[in-house]
Amino acid sequence: MRASLSLLAAVAALGAACSGSAPVPTGKPSAPAAPPAAADPGKLLPPSAFASIAPPAARSQAIFLEAGRVLTSARCVNCHPPDDTPRQGDDHALHDPPVPRGPAGRGVPAMQCETCHQDRNLPYARVPGAPDWHLAPLEMAWLDRTPAQLCAQLSDPRRNGGKTLAQIQQHLAHDALVGWGWDPGHGRTAAPGSQAELGALFQAWIDSGAVCPPEEKRP
Repeated sequence: MRASLSLLAAVAALGAACSGSAPVPTGKPSAPAAPPAAADPGKLLPPSAFASIAPPAARSQAIFLEAGRVLTSARCVNCHPPDDTPRQGDDHALHDPPVPRGPAGRGVPAMQCETCHQDRNLPYARVPGAPDWHLAPLEMAWLDRTPAQLCAQLSDPRRNGGKTLAQIQQHLAHDALVGWGWDPGHGRTAAPGSQAELGALFQAWIDSGAVCPPEEKRP
C-alpha cells in the first residue's frame, strides 16, 4: 500500500513539472532593497544608505527626496515665499508684524529685515537672526512646492538665481543663513540632520545624475 502511494506521489510530481506549474526561473534580478528609514525624523540618512538601489536614476531620485526633507521644511520655505510676505513658525504663518518684501527682498526703508533680525538669534526677544537675513527672490519661491517641482526648479538656472548645481551645493553646504536652519532659536523646529549632511546628500544627488523624482514621490 505504501509503495503504491509513493508511486502515485511521484507520478503527480512529474505531471506537475510537465504541466508548467513548477516555478521556472525568469532570469530577472530581484528588486533592489529600499533604503532604511531614518531612525529619527530629526535625522538624515547618509548617501551610503542608498547604495542598495541599483538603477542609478532611482538612486538619484531617492537621494533627492531625502535632501528634500530639509528643503521643504519650514526653516527653508518660510524665507522662500511666492509673494511679498515672509512666513514664520512651523505652520508658515504670515509674518507678524506685517512687513513687505521690498525691491531686493530685504524690506523697505525703516522696515529693513536687519532692523530686527540681527546676525544671531536674540533669545530674550525671541527674534531669529543670522548673517545677511533676507528673502529669496520670487523666482526661487519654494513654499507649497512638491519635491518634484522643487527639484525641477533647482535644476533650472532661470528659476534658481542663475546658479549651477555645484554653486547651489556650495550654498546649501556652507552659507551661514542656510545654517541657521539647524539653530533656529526659541520654539522653532530645526531642519532634520545637519548642514554638512545636507551638503553631502546634494553632492551625491549631483554625482548620481541629478535625476528628479516623479511627482507622486514625497520625502
